[in-house]
Amino acid sequence: MRVIAFSIGLALAANAFGQQKPEAAPRDTGSDLLWKKLETRVDEIANRLDGVMGVAILDLTDGRVLLRNADRVFPAASSIKIAILLELYRQDQEARAGAKGKARLDDIYTFDPKDLVEDSRIMAGLTAGVTRVTNRDLAQFMVTVSDNAATNVLIDRVGKDNVNAMLHSLGLSKTMLRRKMMDVAAARRGDENVATPQEMVRLLEAIYKEKVLDKQATAEFIKQLSTSKQSYIPRYLPENVQVANKPGELEAVRTDSGIVYAQNRPFAISVMTAYDRDEKAAGRAISDVALEAYHYFEMHGKTSEYGRVLPSAPPGR
Repeated sequence: MRVIAFSIGLALAANAFGQQKPEAAPRDTGSDLLWKKLETRVDEIANRLDGVMGVAILDLTDGRVLLRNADRVFPAASSIKIAILLELYRQDQEARAGAKGKARLDDIYTFDPKDLVEDSRIMAGLTAGVTRVTNRDLAQFMVTVSDNAATNVLIDRVGKDNVNAMLHSLGLSKTMLRRKMMDVAAARRGDENVATPQEMVRLLEAIYKEKVLDKQATAEFIKQLSTSKQSYIPRYLPENVQVANKPGELEAVRTDSGIVYAQNRPFAISVMTAYDRDEKAAGRAISDVALEAYHYFEMHGKTSEYGRVLPSAPPGR
């Protein structure tokens, strides 16, 4: 009986072994290696910079994020204008829904030379008391050529406290609009406009995922933010790649934050630098980080999980 039972046991074990499914091949191994290479290259670029660099890169498809000094507070410079633009669009959306006392994109502004400040290249050429533009026009001046007078008019119209309340509602506690553009006295008091790289990519993620604006307003917002071609993030990228970004410059500070629409794999990126001895080198470093990130996402967007580039499926399949 023992021999028979033992034989039956062996037969059952063999049968069970024969029915075992083969182990699944490890997934995303190649992608993980590419990600580690990206991390290494970002570290190399940051370490070469004679200054301090913070980086956040967020995969808008799966949420993977690369962080380096990403919670450090940096001067936001003109990158804070993303938040001002967003609040303008948010108020316009509320106004169209019937809310009172909100700024609209089509509200009219008549140029007053008292509003001029340094670096107001468009506004300085307008005719006092005659030239009339909309808030949408002012936003275009703010985004495309970073006109500071246009920005300050919009801050007055949407309200600094409203910008900060919107940021706080998104869980962004370190990104703050504290002063108007070119208010050096306020900056000396410590009232600097500030942000962190991680909060900037979270802000961009909220925009991309339509958490602040509806679908149509989001599309219009992204289109308006995609007009700054001569800036750090898009500098080394292919011309046909859409980039919705806003760079910033102050003495010893260079920043840029935006969404890069790499095919099939869009990502948000914020690179912020300070204590820059060589500001041009800092700008190039931001462009280098953006290019390395683009290489990763562009490759990841066109390959299978094993790293093979597959041809696109024919239409209708």
